[in-house]
Amino acid sequence: MAGAFTVVNLSQLAAPDAVETLDFESILSAMVADLVARAPEFSALVESDPAYKVMEVCAYRELLVRQRANDAVRAVMVAFAKGSDLDQIGANFNVARLLVTPADPTTIPPTPAVYESDDEYRARIPLSLEGYTTAGSEGSYVYHGLSAHGSIKDVAAVSPSPGQVTVYVLSRDGDGTASSEILSAVTADLNSDRVRPMTDLVTVQSASIVNYTITAELVLYPGPDASVVQAAAQAALQQYADDVHRIGYDVSLSGLYQALHQPGVQRVNLTDPVANISVSEGQAAYCAGITLTVASGTDV
Repeated sequence: MAGAFTVVNLSQLAAPDAVETLDFESILSAMVADLVARAPEFSALVESDPAYKVMEVCAYRELLVRQRANDAVRAVMVAFAKGSDLDQIGANFNVARLLVTPADPTTIPPTPAVYESDDEYRARIPLSLEGYTTAGSEGSYVYHGLSAHGSIKDVAAVSPSPGQVTVYVLSRDGDGTASSEILSAVTADLNSDRVRPMTDLVTVQSASIVNYTITAELVLYPGPDASVVQAAAQAALQQYADDVHRIGYDVSLSGLYQALHQPGVQRVNLTDPVANISVSEGQAAYCAGITLTVASGTDV
């Protein structure tokens, strides 16, 4: 999101100290040492010994129990919880997971409902604290804007002049242009008495889309299956394009090269774009197409 407003990047948080690094061999060695200390007659244990097999079973079962403890720790932290565990954390903040596409029981087989992803939901939960203010903070407008409709990917709020607020909306559909339905939902939500200060005039509009394409040739080292390397680069490139499809996010050549340099790639010849793509306030860059070709490299 553009502007000075920032939130904690949960994806950058390290795992807490309460989460153990588990190793089967370490657990097994500790168990065998404990057994020998208690019963010295087992000091000559070999792997073929039935008692050793019992130790292996016990060590594996302990590994599972300790892994379950790790999972339980993660399940109560917003940065690491998933699925219904994350839903429970959201409930503590009175933030429900948004519905993106309703279920359709008339299809064969019935089509299940589609909800916002864990990562999108995870980002809105701590952001909800901004929604408690009635002072019209940037974070408050962003939170209420994101929560107004399930098809919203990003929201940015700016104040071009005192008392004037412009809210830009990016849709998750197509190139990101927000539909009239989405804009109406955001407008209604942001202009309610519980959100908008009396002194603010709020304007809601779609983000302006900056289209670009990516054309590159991958020169491969001898040996790797070209189709596998190309597929990996294509997936990484698409992920990068999706990640920067946000309001105010630039597209950098360094990011494109990083995505393209997958294992097996000797060199990348990037022909489009030829420079960083910078977007201004209220704009979002959208990748309209990716063209990847492969070529054989030189022996090394």
